[in-house]
Amino acid sequence: MTPGSGLQAGLKNRHLSMIAIGGVIGAGLFVGSSSGIATAGPGILLSYALVGTLVVLVMRMLGEMSAANPTSGSFSAHADRALGRWAGFSIGWLYWFFWVVVLAVEATAGAKILEGWVPAVPQWGWALIVMIVLTATNLVSVGSYGEFEFWFAGIKVVAIGAFVVIGLLAVFGVLPGVDADKASFGNLTSHGGFLPHGPGAILTGVLLVVFSFMGSEIATLAAGESEDPQRAVTKSTNSIIWRIGVFYLGSILVVVSLLPWDDPSIAKDGSYVAALNSLGIDHAGQIMNVIVLTSVLSCLNSGLYTASRMAFSLGERGDAPKAFARVNSRGVPMTAILASVVFGFVAVFFNYLSPDTIFLFLVNSSGAVALFVWLVICFSQLRMRKIIQREAPEKLVVKMWLYPYLTWATATLIVGVLVYMLFDTEHDGRQTVLLSLLVAAIVLGIAVVRQRLAARPAPAAESPADKVSVG
Repeated sequence: MTPGSGLQAGLKNRHLSMIAIGGVIGAGLFVGSSSGIATAGPGILLSYALVGTLVVLVMRMLGEMSAANPTSGSFSAHADRALGRWAGFSIGWLYWFFWVVVLAVEATAGAKILEGWVPAVPQWGWALIVMIVLTATNLVSVGSYGEFEFWFAGIKVVAIGAFVVIGLLAVFGVLPGVDADKASFGNLTSHGGFLPHGPGAILTGVLLVVFSFMGSEIATLAAGESEDPQRAVTKSTNSIIWRIGVFYLGSILVVVSLLPWDDPSIAKDGSYVAALNSLGIDHAGQIMNVIVLTSVLSCLNSGLYTASRMAFSLGERGDAPKAFARVNSRGVPMTAILASVVFGFVAVFFNYLSPDTIFLFLVNSSGAVALFVWLVICFSQLRMRKIIQREAPEKLVVKMWLYPYLTWATATLIVGVLVYMLFDTEHDGRQTVLLSLLVAAIVLGIAVVRQRLAARPAPAAESPADKVSVG
């Protein structure tokens, strides 16, 4: 393949399978679950189940569109066709913005862990090293990204799988050396009941856990560079139910069964570390730090890949500089990768320079993008189903259940979560939505202006008959 001719199919089926599985296991699951448990108690399981159901439905819609038309632009390209250029432009750039901010957040989180191990290197130094290494990985080839992600995701999957098995053995009282009185399903209803803070805490819990699910859609972006895109999308879409069931609901169930939800160690050490410590496992904190670091590196790796492929797709459609759509002889969009990582480096710099002002604005203003993306997927699918049925009905190999009723119900639920966030002042929900809406309004405004300028007829050339002779 010659330079500039497009992306290459460098991802193997095993890469896609592990990217799909690992995509739903973000560092947010390990780090952010503690605050959710403190807010909702054991009822946090309902919060995870509610968001998990939402993600399953949205992924089913996205799977339907992506199986019919696999592309590196995924939902942005589908929105472009189904809703208009303004929609593809807006959601594509918002999604890119979300992931380049994530690069800075995850680089900082990884740097903190590494600095604890090797304090001779300052935190900013580790952040720089991590960013450079993973940038180099993505620049080599898509295959090297896939290989790194295969092993990163593999470690996460094995770790959570082992955690669930060991935890359940302890709860059932068949793990040696565990106090059966403390590890019990009774922890789900004792200490104030299943919903110690009332049913309203379930929705508050939703706000705290919803963003840890972002990443499930990465497999549909990566499918465009796989050997068999349609098969890859179908497989990842069909398997998302058990992935969320095991990795999210299964592991959180184990945590709140091993320990009472109000145990101080959950807030102090983190939910998973506290659960491992309760089993008397030596060096539990360090073991979990290794797993969290792996998740951070995986998220960084995938974030850079995802941001660059979205930038590539925007470049292909004329919604970004044309240079973003150029690839080298290995099928790597170097300009798109470097542009994404430069913004990530700038965000890391702001994290150290002004963490409570500029960086906080960046994080909050990208916070609700996940919900915006899911809402656009809903409306795109409502239109795209009719287009596919009219033009190529044989491509409907994945179908959204109970169309269009379940699609409308999902969109209504997403809007409901956004509205609820507007009334949440305790956990910064209102600030996150308002700042995200501000950024979305700016991007949407640019999209509308561009579309109107493009629609203007070019001034007609002056014909000789129109010229007036001056004597």
